[in-house]
Amino acid sequence: MRSRLTVLRSAILAVGLAASAAVPFSAGSALARPAPESFADLAEKLQPAVVNISTTQQVEVGRRMQGLPQLPPGSPWEDFFRRFQQERGQGDGSNGQPITREARSLGSGFIIDPSGYVVTNNHVISGQDGQSTVDKITVILADDRRFEAKLIGRDPATDLALLKIEASDLPHVQWGDSQTMRVGDWVIAIGNPFGLGVTVTAGIISALHRDIGVGDYDRLIQTDASINRGNSGGPMFDSEGRVIGIATAILSPTGGNIGIGFAIPADQARPVIEQLRTSGKVRRGWLGVRIQQVTEDIAEGLGLSEAKGAIVANVEDGTPAKQAGVRQGDVILKFDGKDVTRSRSLSAMVSETPIGSTATLDVLREGKPIKLRITIGERPGFDQVAEAAAPEPKAKTKDVEDGARKNLGLSLQPLTSELRQKLELEADVQGVVISNVNPASDAAAKGLRAGDVLLAINQKKLKTPQDAVAIVDEARKAGRGTVVVLVQRGQDIINFGIKLMPLPK
Repeated sequence: MRSRLTVLRSAILAVGLAASAAVPFSAGSALARPAPESFADLAEKLQPAVVNISTTQQVEVGRRMQGLPQLPPGSPWEDFFRRFQQERGQGDGSNGQPITREARSLGSGFIIDPSGYVVTNNHVISGQDGQSTVDKITVILADDRRFEAKLIGRDPATDLALLKIEASDLPHVQWGDSQTMRVGDWVIAIGNPFGLGVTVTAGIISALHRDIGVGDYDRLIQTDASINRGNSGGPMFDSEGRVIGIATAILSPTGGNIGIGFAIPADQARPVIEQLRTSGKVRRGWLGVRIQQVTEDIAEGLGLSEAKGAIVANVEDGTPAKQAGVRQGDVILKFDGKDVTRSRSLSAMVSETPIGSTATLDVLREGKPIKLRITIGERPGFDQVAEAAAPEPKAKTKDVEDGARKNLGLSLQPLTSELRQKLELEADVQGVVISNVNPASDAAAKGLRAGDVLLAINQKKLKTPQDAVAIVDEARKAGRGTVVVLVQRGQDIINFGIKLMPLPK
């Protein structure tokens, strides 16, 4: 949920737009591309290469209880008979023969080779758990021919999948160059909304390099082209009819189109699809660090003049980053000479770097610039970090220091062996535990809560609450109104830029 809008990725989208020849803009030297009189010629040419994808899967909807008559799924009598079994000591009512039903879903895709290779979204062909694949995939061509498809490979990290159907001389489309596209360019999308069949929509590119938090490598194209359920995996074309994006998500409070859709750019998708076609899997470059984009708050807390780079939240043991000397709290400003920015994220640049090659990191460590040489490793599988909230401890002692309350709005206590056990922390974790958060503080607004462990403030590690107070006092004296706190919550390690509480007058 984000501003009451939901990011939907299931059988949801397709984006597109098309353009006409550029003409001089009368108000100056800039060039404008007016909407063409018709998209008909382009649509007629492209539609045969766009396919509908139908999937089926057997899912469990209940269990037939032993010794009792069969009941339809969802019957109000199920709970009655389950309690009856429990009262008679006949189990918890969950045993018995599974009752399954066939679940169907629809999506879109497009043919990239006349021999039958079809590109779509991974979530179109995934099971309800998001990990497994469906039992059967059917590709339906524009002329209503149907083929059972074979899954060649899939990549959950970018939400892409490659299918193969046994056919020849099929209509197909070509990849385009998404890096040349600009905000305001026309595009055309073709897909299968709500199972209606091939549908064409048009709009413009609304934004580039969007990160909507659904993947590690988000740098999506945003469009206002009409996108709805069933369009997922559909192609987005430029004015020449080349694929410059693949529909993958919409932002919507209801599940319907409100003009905010997203597509995977072709320059990101094409190398992934080529790897899937060659080997059935994707190999990516890897450093072995957990990072965050440097926000305005974090930049202010570190005394940076602007928000740029990626801050290292954690360095995993035995990884290329550890071997290269990367440390927690380092701010990586450049990767192999290229600036780390929102539009050119560190994760994306590293993932596209050949495994085994060497790169240079420009790092800011405690305000001092340094350079590190690192050998790129291979990312192990689809390791997407899951959020796991730590249990909230009940503080049995009074706060050791009230300075943290006055400055950060936090009550802190030492990390005792008892708390370490309750929070399920490793023996080498050092820090202090948050026992209470002032609801009027910026810390509360940023989401800090009881049970979080403060590992460091302004890149300085903590062992006691007194350490926290001293570091905050030092920041006050330096004229900083914000500090950067490094927090561990379960297995997650996160940096927050926290504004200091106003001092009483």
